[in-house]
Amino acid sequence: MSMWNPWRGCKKCSEGCLNCYIHKGDAKRNIDTSLITKTKDFRKPVERLKNGNYKMKSGIVYTCFSTDFLIEEADEWRSECWQMIKERQDCTFLFLTKRIDRFMECIPDGWGNGYDNVVICCTVENQKNADYKLGIFSKLPIKHKCITAQPLLQKIDIEKYLDNIELVVVGGESDYDARPLDYSWVLDIREQCIRKNVSFEFRQCGTHFIKDNKQYRLQTRDLCSQAKKAGIDFKRK
Repeated sequence: MSMWNPWRGCKKCSEGCLNCYIHKGDAKRNIDTSLITKTKDFRKPVERLKNGNYKMKSGIVYTCFSTDFLIEEADEWRSECWQMIKERQDCTFLFLTKRIDRFMECIPDGWGNGYDNVVICCTVENQKNADYKLGIFSKLPIKHKCITAQPLLQKIDIEKYLDNIELVVVGGESDYDARPLDYSWVLDIREQCIRKNVSFEFRQCGTHFIKDNKQYRLQTRDLCSQAKKAGIDFKRK
């Protein structure tokens, strides 16, 4: 597993961005998150050792997890990234995006039905964005599609968008002022996934977590482990 952030910085663009950890972390370091800049790791996938081997190992590459691969300010750099992705067929590049409506503007020549080594996760947080973004996502030429509902802010119905989806990830918000996550919303999405035979993962509880109409305040360090203890992940058959 590798991380690759060819640029840094982002701009809030949806309800899910309200308590973004990237913006909060940057604020503590007096960094302007709205400035989108290339990083020293821009060419990381194709950098080589003295013996000619790639420095970055084969496997999954989590891409742009501190920004958005489809953000407008990176348009001039993205084509070079696609070239590197195409070169590294031994790697699987996975990125999340809140800007799926820009996808067709951002693909390279020769994309066709998609690259075998690219997994794209469309992020949603409420019914309004699920209907808008997944309505677009369902029609796009992408070979490996996932949905990330994190932070999940309300009960949502996404069952009609689950055709050709490989995985749905659900999670709550981790912040002192986090909006609550109701466990019943999580279970409802799980049932939708089971009916459509789509893998499901409960990634993390929310700081303010509701179960059986009781609200709990959880420590950030426990959010992922508590979700795992629920034992509700589902692997498609």
